[in-house]
Amino acid sequence: MNSNEIYMTLAIKKAWQYQLRTYPNPAVGALVSCNGEIIAIEAHQKAGTSHAEVLALLEAYKFISKQEFSFDKFDSHKAHEFLYSLPKNFFSNCTIFVTLEPCSHRGQTPSCASLLAHIRPKKVIIATLDPIKGHGGGLERLREQGIEVETSVCEKEALELLEPFLIWQKRAFVLFKIAQTSNGKIGGGYLSSKESLRHVHQFRAVCSLMMIGGNTVRVDRPTLDCRFTGDNAPDITIYSKEDNFDREIALFSIEGREVKVTDKLEDFDKPSFIFVEGGAGMLNALRDKIDWILQYQTPKLSSHNSSYEVNLDLEFLYQDRRGVDLLLWNRVT
Repeated sequence: MNSNEIYMTLAIKKAWQYQLRTYPNPAVGALVSCNGEIIAIEAHQKAGTSHAEVLALLEAYKFISKQEFSFDKFDSHKAHEFLYSLPKNFFSNCTIFVTLEPCSHRGQTPSCASLLAHIRPKKVIIATLDPIKGHGGGLERLREQGIEVETSVCEKEALELLEPFLIWQKRAFVLFKIAQTSNGKIGGGYLSSKESLRHVHQFRAVCSLMMIGGNTVRVDRPTLDCRFTGDNAPDITIYSKEDNFDREIALFSIEGREVKVTDKLEDFDKPSFIFVEGGAGMLNALRDKIDWILQYQTPKLSSHNSSYEVNLDLEFLYQDRRGVDLLLWNRVT
């Protein structure tokens, strides 16, 4: 692995920390090096806020200048305005690594390709070009300004990172969340660390809707809110053959939320992000519709008799930690 691949791998790892939390935007990471030294690694964190390249450049500014800035770095318009105001040679010794071709179009945020063309870094290295029709053009914009650009560095890994974004352009991307012990048990109360629970609530906050099985509602009587992040609770679809639920539980009483009970598996053709929590019954019912499984594995052995009774082939994509828990991202094959 050469130095460019090592640096790009670090940018990809940073982006995985915010995977799906940027919905409907893709997860993107960026790294800035200067004279062979890494001076910034950042990732896009939330739709409508500063992109990865902008956050990385702001951190690079602080490293180079030894100064702070007074504005909110997630305010993309203020961030772009500030970076445009710097001397044109400020980043001339810097190389920018980015996991996805810098955007050339202007949407909720200004164009990153135009910004990079203006500041003229020494080189821009891109893992993969933007695969969405009409979203490209960043590469050409940079080369038109005489900036050296290299592409296809760690492209396979970058495309894995981008997979949910590509899926939800055409239909629902379906993520099934599993929390279990190291020996595969799923019963006996909360199994996840506080950090894992907060991570789950971050997905609830951005998903199009959340699905859960009827038995889980009857037995666990969950709230399914976002109390660990302070965000609005997601809309809920309960998949159940019978509508015999206690409407007095908190799940049904959250203001502004829609709760639907259905015995049909629908809403999967619409471009969206569907987040699923449930037991073995729900996993079996959705096995042909699930794209990825996110597994929170706690370092504990349990004698509880509950587990996921299903045969399903998975491909490991990425692993991380949340508190004491091991976090495993898997593609259903």
